[in-house]
Amino acid sequence: MSKTKAKKQSKGKPQKKGLPWFAWLLIALGIAGAVVLVRFYPMGQPFPDNGGGLKAVIVDQLSSVKGNEAFVTNVTEQLEEYGFQVDLYQQDDVDVDLYGQLATRGYKLIIFRAHSGLLAENEMTQDRTVLFTNEAYDQLSHYDDQLHDRLVMARVGEGYPMVFGIPPKFIEDGMKGKFDDSVVIMMGCSGLFERDLAQAFVGKGASAYLAWNGTVELNYVDEATPYLIEQLCSGNTTLKEAVDNTMEAVGPDPEHKAGLAYYPTYPLDIGDKTLQQLMG
Repeated sequence: MSKTKAKKQSKGKPQKKGLPWFAWLLIALGIAGAVVLVRFYPMGQPFPDNGGGLKAVIVDQLSSVKGNEAFVTNVTEQLEEYGFQVDLYQQDDVDVDLYGQLATRGYKLIIFRAHSGLLAENEMTQDRTVLFTNEAYDQLSHYDDQLHDRLVMARVGEGYPMVFGIPPKFIEDGMKGKFDDSVVIMMGCSGLFERDLAQAFVGKGASAYLAWNGTVELNYVDEATPYLIEQLCSGNTTLKEAVDNTMEAVGPDPEHKAGLAYYPTYPLDIGDKTLQQLMG
């Protein structure tokens, strides 16, 4: 088993504050994280090289909020049984640099267990889907990315720390490398309320992007995602069948009614492809 321990939602409207091109990101608390004893790669060190073969990664940004060892263990075992070597990044190592290097590591399956939500600078600007890091916001850090709107300020809500947020423009212009027909699973809120983040990942080389279209709660998404992965890893099950089966078995989020969806669907619908076909 090759896993790496690294330390490191609905349409919430942020409050604008600070530099004029920034905005606060206020979203509902969505999902949590986990801690597992795995190989440790210190912050600032190169990413591990798994020596070829299928590679998957769990980016567990929410490990800093609430642990769920059972989730990480369950998903890791399923992926390893399919044939993946699995890396795990948690807590402080879920930072801007991690996101910037993900496309260079050859991951065929990427699971973001992370806060996400919608950001707008004001009522006149269009919402953008933003993915959270665990890196504390600093006005002087990553200055060029901030200046060019590739990074934004984000927080869960009042009383929570401010961190760097990853908007679609960072995926498009700030990430190094290119995804190699990767399948992306986004567990946060509103990952497909808008299509901007999905389009950014697919434009960067991902073959498929799966996410929920509104707010999701912790217990729900932690139950639904392992079931989805089990379906995806089940032989000839297509992407559409995996999503439909998950919705039939688990249903939408019971409180917010958010449903699971995939992208792209138009003009080319990838729903008839299996996980193996999606990975090329």
